[in-house]
Amino acid sequence: MKKPLLITGSILAAFLVLFIFNKIASRKVSDDLFAEVRKGNFEVTVEAAGELIPENSMDIKGPEMAAGRDVRATRIEIQDLVPEGTVVKKGDYIAQLDRTELSNMLKDAQERLTTMKQNLEVRLLDTAVQLNGLRDQIKNQEFTVAEREMTLRNSKYETPTVIRQAEINFEQASRTLDQVRRSYTRRIAQMKTDIYNQNYWIKMIEKRVKDTEEVLAGFTVTAPADGMVIYKREWRGNKRKAGSFVDPRDRVIATLPDLSTMISKIFVSEIDINKIKRGQEVNITVDAFPSKAYNGRIIFVANIGEKLPNTNDKVFEVLIRLEGTDPALRPSMTTGNKVIINKFEDVIYIPAECIHASTDSIPFVYRKNGTRQVVLTGNANDKNMIIEKGLEPGTLVYLDDPAEPDKFRLTGEDIVPIIKERERLKRTESNPSAMLQSAD
Repeated sequence: MKKPLLITGSILAAFLVLFIFNKIASRKVSDDLFAEVRKGNFEVTVEAAGELIPENSMDIKGPEMAAGRDVRATRIEIQDLVPEGTVVKKGDYIAQLDRTELSNMLKDAQERLTTMKQNLEVRLLDTAVQLNGLRDQIKNQEFTVAEREMTLRNSKYETPTVIRQAEINFEQASRTLDQVRRSYTRRIAQMKTDIYNQNYWIKMIEKRVKDTEEVLAGFTVTAPADGMVIYKREWRGNKRKAGSFVDPRDRVIATLPDLSTMISKIFVSEIDINKIKRGQEVNITVDAFPSKAYNGRIIFVANIGEKLPNTNDKVFEVLIRLEGTDPALRPSMTTGNKVIINKFEDVIYIPAECIHASTDSIPFVYRKNGTRQVVLTGNANDKNMIIEKGLEPGTLVYLDDPAEPDKFRLTGEDIVPIIKERERLKRTESNPSAMLQSAD
């Protein structure tokens, strides 16, 4: 007899536990269908992920190839580079550039310089020999002229024919002497020009050798100051590292950032950029330190949008300066940025998904008491929307359409004219000509 009673009691207890569990579960599901109308402070924000960069930094550059240097080089490869984040002192080793191309250029220039100097010496010797021969010719011809002149003087008692022949011989000797002298003068002038030209080219090659040696001396790059090495980011976003190439027009290999002033760089979509202004406050978090929070202000908003890699969306660059300093912050850390567009105190708000719209675009909510309440909406952020008229704090509203929405009674019709008047004013502000037509 006792055994059946025990079984019956156990069954009743199980049913009771199941009943209580179902009640709790159904209540939880029911509570999840509703949101409570709240009152408090409200912020309109725009949120975006970003990256820390230093506001100021010193460039670590490869050697200068312009500035009057006679060095022509294409892109130069970075053979070796210290790891990013390395803390260095002034003069410490940073990088080694590939010397192959310029070393070959230097060798060619040195060989050419040696050849040109040897050619100049040979030319000077040849010219000296030629000039010496011309001077001998001049001296011999001067003797000939003197001899012919003497013969002419002694022939004054001879027949006219002999005298005339003596005159002709003297004139010929004199002309030959003039020709040899002119040839000597021309040869000296030619020699000076040749030597000048060869010396000019020798000096040019000497300068090229000197400039190349100076540039090659800078292929071992050292730190210009104390700091932390941060790799140079190219225009495509890639970092310069070992194996990358340095263009002579952009010689920056890495940077030494000033960590005392940091910038959070973000990109804002074209939908939200009109809300962003210089001077706006920003709440900043850093992924590396989730327990810390920082304040900042916008210092720059780009006027022209750009496309980020692998996307067709237009975005605008925005720079935010962090207030204060924190030695733990490092360049390239990921940041979370909440730009505060506007602040409201003691306002009523609900989740944005609670707002519905009728066919004539009148907003309303479904209340738990079975009514469909017209509401006058205000500003919104990414989660909630301000309710200016129609709801009181503590009211429960549906998060989604109820099961039988047609059974909900409409309330708040007195708010509809206010909503329509506000919409009319908005259209007028966006289209001034419409205001003139309505006045007519």
